[in-house]
Amino acid sequence: MKRLLSWLTGILVMAGLLMGLLLPASVQAADIRNVADDKIAERGEKVDLNNSSVRRFQQFPGMYPTLAGKIVLGGPYESVEDVLALDLTDRQKELFEKYRDNFMVTEPSIALNEGFDRINDGQYR
Repeated sequence: MKRLLSWLTGILVMAGLLMGLLLPASVQAADIRNVADDKIAERGEKVDLNNSSVRRFQQFPGMYPTLAGKIVLGGPYESVEDVLALDLTDRQKELFEKYRDNFMVTEPSIALNEGFDRINDGQYR
């Protein structure tokens, strides 16, 4: 019985390895996607105000780190325009308006908002 069980286990392991080789990489990759990957795909090139770290604002001169920090801490937002309800200076409002088309809002995801990752995502220059 022990020998039969060992033989069956070996067969199952080999079958699993062969399936891994036969399945296209795209099918294998789809199995390992997570919530963060889905959110990143959903936002495309835009900055998701509810799910991005302050570092995503570096591409917009004048927004990083002060205005970016206010935006990240001020959420969640139901629309991009909600940012204008924050306590912003006139200059910060100008900057936000200048880059407004680069932003979007999706539902906040715990996978992207847990802890202090949005303020300090551990990336340093």
